[in-house]
Amino acid sequence: MNALEYFNARLEATISPMDYMRSNQANPEKYFLIDVRNGPEHVRNVTIQGTAVIPEQEIVNRINEIPKDKEIILFCWDVWCNTAAKAAKLLLEKGYNVKELTGGIAAWKEMNFPVTTAVQDNVADNCGC
Repeated sequence: MNALEYFNARLEATISPMDYMRSNQANPEKYFLIDVRNGPEHVRNVTIQGTAVIPEQEIVNRINEIPKDKEIILFCWDVWCNTAAKAAKLLLEKGYNVKELTGGIAAWKEMNFPVTTAVQDNVADNCGC
């Protein structure tokens, strides 16, 4: 893979917080945003406003909650986390149209974009990153 192919693939597989906000405001029915973070509840207590909280460890068991007719945007913790990539691979294999939100929740919060209190669930404390 040369540099051009790499950057084309990267742009196809990701969306920045700014691009997501702009595109979602123009066409809010196009996307389904999922917080796929695993780990302790006390560190997952805030999420992006309007997101579905489906931890990566639960994706297989909750796949019926994910619409096939929308572009799926996944996010996890930060640029160092690969949890969203793991979930994206699984969903792509099942025929979903998927992108990863670049920088995860950390980038979103850094931009001061809207957040809300996350719905808590019983996810294992292990992040899985």
